Amino acid sequence: MSSMNSTQRSALTIAVLTSFLMPFLISGVNIALPAIEKEFDLDAVALSWIVTSYLLSSAVFLLPLGKFADIRGQKFVFQGGIILFTIATALCGIAPNGLTLIILRVIQGLGASMTLTTSAPILVSVYPPAERGKVLGINVAAVYLGLSMGPFIGGMLTQYFGWRSIFLSCVPLGIVAIVLVFFKMKNNLTVRTPGKIDHIGALYYSAGLIAIVYSSSNLNKSFGWPLMLAGILLLILFVVQCKKSAYPIFEITLLTRNRLFAFSNIAALINYSATFSLVFLMSLFLQKIKGFTPQQSGTILVAQPLMMTILSPFAGKLSDKIEPHILATSGMLISSAGLFLLAFISQQTPVYLIVAILVLMGIGFGIFSSPNMNTIMSSVEKRQLGIASGTSATMRVVGQMVSMMIATLVFSLYFTGTHIKDADNALFMSSIRLLFIISGSICLAGVYFSNSRGNLRKLIPV
Repeated sequence: MSSMNSTQRSALTIAVLTSFLMPFLISGVNIALPAIEKEFDLDAVALSWIVTSYLLSSAVFLLPLGKFADIRGQKFVFQGGIILFTIATALCGIAPNGLTLIILRVIQGLGASMTLTTSAPILVSVYPPAERGKVLGINVAAVYLGLSMGPFIGGMLTQYFGWRSIFLSCVPLGIVAIVLVFFKMKNNLTVRTPGKIDHIGALYYSAGLIAIVYSSSNLNKSFGWPLMLAGILLLILFVVQCKKSAYPIFEITLLTRNRLFAFSNIAALINYSATFSLVFLMSLFLQKIKGFTPQQSGTILVAQPLMMTILSPFAGKLSDKIEPHILATSGMLISSAGLFLLAFISQQTPVYLIVAILVLMGIGFGIFSSPNMNTIMSSVEKRQLGIASGTSATMRVVGQMVSMMIATLVFSLYFTGTHIKDADNALFMSSIRLLFIISGSICLAGVYFSNSRGNLRKLIPV
């Protein structure tokens, strides 16, 4: 028993550390975007690619790597991911121009996808079903702690040491994670499943995602819509390939025959599609419209992820006792209300009111996320944990990417070739109001899937 407890502690410590590090960097970079825009002279669309490139890379590799991790072993993939992520993060801190930074963010996203797809299976494999909600809740809380600290610490670092210090400050944490993984994590944590990687399916999937995302910021160009349609066609071919392949990257039957799994993942996709661009948009709003410094903006933006951090372990533990879909659906409704309220903010809106709305958003997301993740990981067989985690992480990252795609599309229509700092304030406010209305509507639509998924207790009796 003591050996088991030691294994559990090691797995949880490593998962929590990496789960903190990557969101910290995402939210920290968001607050530094105006400083990056200024140094590298980037227009609105190019600036959004500093965020989108990382998310696109993560999304492209998550499913193939989820399958590979099931075959080769979760620890092997996790080790490679944290090493690659740490090296790329160090290089981001010394990037000489915007294009190099975007390329390094792609490599960073690859490293992140290797850890994202393996951390949940490692946790689930060493904890009994009755404790999964609690442990996944702690892990999700680490994600939100990273999101909480990112704007605050990132704002301070940007203001006093420059935006590069955000990347460089993460390198020591990455090194600590590498040491822990190699010396504290056991080899036989998860079951390895015999199989092969379907390279044709991986190619369809990756090329399709890249085409759709790249075309979204170029719809005003002649190749934009044809490239978008080509991307959709490639994803259709991916689904066809998965159905006929002996070793599919993704088991389509998980979506067609497992309603609980399918609807929980769709709910996650919709929730992230609606909410992720919030920090990106509010960071620009607070610094451009309200005239706050990066540090002041970061302090205000802490309100939302701080509430997520506080509520996630509680909601996760609660989902071991009550039906998760009840909690998750309530969270989505609250998030939707918060997004619609943000559509009414202006230069005259007092800070306390902005903070109150962000707190409301944090409550909604905190109540949604852990119960939803508990449902996803508890609705599949043990041999499918890797692909389930990969699917869940893919839905999260694709949702985040869709959120940024929508923001990029609206910005490309409002500010063609223009720097955000030079854009008319009234025009900028019109664009973010439209984005918050779109986001609130998307979130509201997701309530159906969250509420209609079915009961986890019928699948796993308590």
